[in-house]
Amino acid sequence: MNISESKRLFAKAQNFIPGGVNSPVRAFRAVGGDPIFIKKASGAFIYDENDNAYIEMINSWGPMILGHNHPIIRESVIQAMESGTSFGAPTAREIEIAELIISMVPSVEKVRMVNSGTEATMSAIRVARGYTGKDKIIKMIGHYHGHGDSFLIAAGSGAMTMGQPDSPGVTAGTAKDTLLAPYNDLESIEELVRLNKGEIAALILEPVPGNMGLAIPMPGYLEGLREICNREGIVLIFDEVMTGFRLAPGGAQELYGVTPDMTTLGKIIGGGMPVGAYGGRKEIMDFVSPSGPVYQAGTLSGNPIAMAAGLAMLKYLQSHPETYGQLLNIGRKVSEGIKKINLELGYDYTVNHVGSMYSLFFTDQPVTDFESAKKADTGLFGKYFQAMLQRGVYLAPSQFESLFLSTALTDQLIDKILKAHRESMIEIHKNQ
Repeated sequence: MNISESKRLFAKAQNFIPGGVNSPVRAFRAVGGDPIFIKKASGAFIYDENDNAYIEMINSWGPMILGHNHPIIRESVIQAMESGTSFGAPTAREIEIAELIISMVPSVEKVRMVNSGTEATMSAIRVARGYTGKDKIIKMIGHYHGHGDSFLIAAGSGAMTMGQPDSPGVTAGTAKDTLLAPYNDLESIEELVRLNKGEIAALILEPVPGNMGLAIPMPGYLEGLREICNREGIVLIFDEVMTGFRLAPGGAQELYGVTPDMTTLGKIIGGGMPVGAYGGRKEIMDFVSPSGPVYQAGTLSGNPIAMAAGLAMLKYLQSHPETYGQLLNIGRKVSEGIKKINLELGYDYTVNHVGSMYSLFFTDQPVTDFESAKKADTGLFGKYFQAMLQRGVYLAPSQFESLFLSTALTDQLIDKILKAHRESMIEIHKNQ
């Protein structure tokens, strides 16, 4: 496959942009080779600068539930642009999308629009601290909540070890207020609570994590977190930037029947435009300025173009509930097809799947948390990624990222994906 133009652009980009990319995973360092520069996208396909077509399995990291460049989103954006691109003032659409979000997401009684998932999670933590008057938070090892300082904390030797900054520029003072626990481990949460009695403002997690590859909550885990937070007066925050409106109309909290105190959202509520939101119980959200003392602001918050795209997406999902059955069916066909091929070839690799999200881990051990995810063979995944790319299937360029499927995947395209998977598995194992 000729990717000469992508190579030329990447070489040029490195002179002007750190690492040649505007988000690190795009650099392909985890999988080798040079990144592909995308020129356009439509339906289930993206097209690079050499006009190669790829069946796309990331969908802009989640928001393209209906596939790329969907007419209802595109037309809504074009129509909105005719009235202007940014006002820095209230608009009727902000009320409309807020009402829609509140009607769909169980935990949200009031909502504030922002511009990204990172903004949403940073703001939610600040509000939780302001509401409770406490400083510390608990986050799960391997869960990603954007690049806010409080979230760039690595694990020490165990769940009880003080967090350490995972990036230069994050202070030790910030790190000391971030407590770490393994996902799917209620005992570690109980111990953290015991050791930090009355000091914990919030517990934040991805209810279904997608940033260490896809992992699934064990039975009783989310319910156990809810019980602990109720007992200890801790604000439970679900980061549903990836899962909100994707796993169900009300996100993972609807799917699993556990309601947090606050929820962070993004991606899908902008229909692919830059957007985020955080919401929750009325008494908590009323702490946000100008109603309350916790300050958060943004000129582009509630941007009319993003609101138009988001309204088009959410209205479609609300009026077409059959979309979720369609997504589940597509997810099953892809993930079960991969499992079947692997077993036929003699490879018992782990495939985690929920709804329209899945991950293939190159390990024969169950993956339930970050430690088990790290047992996957990342070198082999890199070879698999490149083999799939050469066959016209574009995967997330990291073993530790979930894949996101769209309704644009027809049975014919799924067959092509599975054919590429079979050929790729044979290719990467032939010399082993």
